[in-house]
Amino acid sequence: MVHFKTEEELVLMRGAGKVVADILDALRETVRPGVSTAELDRVAERYIHASGGTASFKGYCPTHAESPFPGTICASVNEEVVHGIPSDARILEEGDIVSVDVGVFLKGFHGDAACTYPVGAVGPARGKLLDITEKALELALAEAVAGHTVGDVGHAVESYVLKQGFGIVRVYTGHGLGKKLHEPPQVPNFGKPGKGVTLQKGMTLAIEPMVIAGKEKVKLGPDRWVVVTADGSDAAHFERSVVITDEGPEILTPWAKC
Repeated sequence: MVHFKTEEELVLMRGAGKVVADILDALRETVRPGVSTAELDRVAERYIHASGGTASFKGYCPTHAESPFPGTICASVNEEVVHGIPSDARILEEGDIVSVDVGVFLKGFHGDAACTYPVGAVGPARGKLLDITEKALELALAEAVAGHTVGDVGHAVESYVLKQGFGIVRVYTGHGLGKKLHEPPQVPNFGKPGKGVTLQKGMTLAIEPMVIAGKEKVKLGPDRWVVVTADGSDAAHFERSVVITDEGPEILTPWAKC
């Protein structure tokens, strides 16, 4: 069942979302060659503790998982799509791209967003992947209007990305969020205009295009958490949480730039 948020609840969600956005903005300055993904995790953890919140992902254990997620953030490098576990052994190198997904639980509500950062100077292929994925998010957000549908949102991503010669992740989706990290409805990055759940005022959604430079097939890595492209091609991921209003989407996680 979709939970429509009251203004009082939205005040709390804006607070959680602001912490998420502040972390993603801070990590933009932290990501550089020679830094480990575990250091990114520690930066995020300090921000979350200072806010009085907790990490939404740490200890999260869905029914399909073999063990709880051990990190504060998800840090996914190059061919890793999502759910990468931070590690002191994973050192970022010049030209890498790293997707960081941040979730914060604060005063009873979750905030959730993601950015993919270039590590130093990246090549033109990876630069184009980042540009297209972020543009896909912008197009999806433009469809997140009361009276539109989740099919409109997904179609905006799919139609744009495929025309650019890239692939989309179909087995992982955006979602509703609020008191729970994952709430109805699912928000796929594909769909047909006018189909699916109708968006209504007060719905809160995490919209998150995941784009692949190669073929669309993905698989689980050896740790049973990280999702990687089956052909080893690069992937990128951008995400914002929003609330649907009569005037359009209000961004609840206002990160500035990745």
